[in-house]
Amino acid sequence: FLEQEKKHLHEFEKLICERRVRPTALLPVWNAAGYALGFGTALLGTKAAMACTVAVEEVISEHYNQQVRELLAPEFATEKPLRDTFRQFRDEELEHMHTGVEHDAEQAPMYDTLSRFIKLGCKAAIFASERV
Repeated sequence: FLEQEKKHLHEFEKLICERRVRPTALLPVWNAAGYALGFGTALLGTKAAMACTVAVEEVISEHYNQQVRELLAPEFATEKPLRDTFRQFRDEELEHMHTGVEHDAEQAPMYDTLSRFIKLGCKAAIFASERV
């Protein structure tokens, strides 16, 4: 997982520079929140950590799907390389999600509640990041 996530981060840093776009001002908050979420669920045990992975990766893969759909519009016909990158990253995130399920994520204590809470937080982070 880690190597793929590092590759994703590197690619997005490169795209930000190449396309001269401003990253969200909330990035430091999300970095800290992501660490805290991972650490906190790990304290609850392996299954809870896997539940966290499943929830996060589900939301992220849905977000990639949305971006791919938007890039299919005729005005983005020249963006095939970006679409392909998003599809690849989405597929890798789905692999992470399936790995979490295979490692008993759904057996975590209060799985449904934990999953809903994490998904809500991820969706809120995406919503806020698109605006700030």
